[in-house]
Amino acid sequence: MISIELIKPFEALNKAYRKQNLLEAQIDDFKSNLTILFQDCENAEKKGEHEEHFKNIVSDFLKDTYFKGNHFVNIEKRKDLVIHNDKTALSKVGVMIEAKRPNNKGEMLAKDNANVKALQQLIYYYFQERDKNQNQEIKHLIITNIYEWYLFDASDFERLFWANPKLKEAYQKHSRGELVSQADTWFYQEIAKPFLENETGQLKATYVSLKEVEILLKNGDDNKLIDFYKILSAEHLLKKPFENDGNTLNKDFYNELLHILGLEESKDIGKKRIVRKAEKDRNEGSLLENAINLLKVNHKLANFDDIQQFGETEEEQLFSLGLELCITWLNRILFLKLLEGQLAKYHKNDPAYKFLNSNRIKDFDEINELFFEVLAVPVPQRTPSVIAKFGGLPYLNSSLFEQTEIEEKTLLISHLKGRLEMPIFSNTVLKEEGAGKKMTGQKITLQYLFAFLGAFNFESDSTANIQKESKNVINAAVLGLIFEKINGYQEGSFFTPSFITMYMCRE
Repeated sequence: MISIELIKPFEALNKAYRKQNLLEAQIDDFKSNLTILFQDCENAEKKGEHEEHFKNIVSDFLKDTYFKGNHFVNIEKRKDLVIHNDKTALSKVGVMIEAKRPNNKGEMLAKDNANVKALQQLIYYYFQERDKNQNQEIKHLIITNIYEWYLFDASDFERLFWANPKLKEAYQKHSRGELVSQADTWFYQEIAKPFLENETGQLKATYVSLKEVEILLKNGDDNKLIDFYKILSAEHLLKKPFENDGNTLNKDFYNELLHILGLEESKDIGKKRIVRKAEKDRNEGSLLENAINLLKVNHKLANFDDIQQFGETEEEQLFSLGLELCITWLNRILFLKLLEGQLAKYHKNDPAYKFLNSNRIKDFDEINELFFEVLAVPVPQRTPSVIAKFGGLPYLNSSLFEQTEIEEKTLLISHLKGRLEMPIFSNTVLKEEGAGKKMTGQKITLQYLFAFLGAFNFESDSTANIQKESKNVINAAVLGLIFEKINGYQEGSFFTPSFITMYMCRE
């Protein structure tokens, strides 16, 4: 007999997605729409409404909470409810839902009874979608009676049902009219029911009880609602990319970071490469142009006996050295931004631990001081002025905060001109204060960099929270991807997603 193994929402969610914070507005919408769902369901039960009415209640809840404007949600032919992978009905179905009335216990799935009409129907609809629509983009299947939700990963339906040769052959004969009946109910009773009874196997189902959620609503503990919100989201049900997924590039962050550096992506024979901005678009305030200018005027290329390793021409050599310096500096700054996020989180957002901002650090000299006189030095060995300014920061016994050979032969970050400004990126994440419009104009480079980094959330750890401000999460995996792109695309190589490298390591 096919049995059901129940798993909790927390266990079913992608580990990286579990860590992602939610906006307060998202949870507020979730709570509000759940209240409407419960009220509509209670009224419909009192009136003895038909099952079709309950399908519409489920549809309204999903659309209003998650999918409106981004994914088409509707009843499709005999299938109760479907969610498409895109905005239109022409896109492939990604989620199939079998909805039952709350009091229809005879046809509803239960942990100790999988062989019911709801599952028989869902198997039939899955076979039709795979066969007639050639749909290989189904992500999840759901059985619900509004209060109870059973979520199945489509890969389990594929393995247990579609890939079973006997069940598949019986379906095809039924579909072609080679059996005594082509009625849907005949398939449920004569094919699906015996199969579920006689076949052995275990079907995993994520179980969600909205009765449990209703209690949490009354208790007012919003943080406990996070997993319940996420389990019905597009990111989970349709397996969409999310902000701090280590396999997904945050393009807003990446593109503006390139701009501040003075770089851009260029296509060369079908390959993307990181290059210096075109001459007409260069700005001496960008980190790269600031560095290159100092390398040039101070004749730093002469310090290398083997300068040819950095390129054939002087321009290539200046670019390679300037880029390596910028990557070294930026690597340290972004590492420190992650550290700042964790320190602030562990100390309940104590402002003393938020050190990477224009109020604490005024110029490139103080950045240099942070690198080499604070983080690279044990606390007892720091000077009194350093302790007074950065006393709460730990000693990091890491080669990251040792001067590199290229720095010793060329420039430290303290040599950069701190007065220079640069234009704000045309599609910046920065907003004008109080106006909500994108910021425009010029900004001193270091202030720009700090403001840009401050527009993102670097406080990601193992626990998701509800945040008031809309700040995209940037974690170590996303930063790793960005640095691989900057380093790798220069040579025409490509980033290997973490799920592939993890598989290779396991093997």
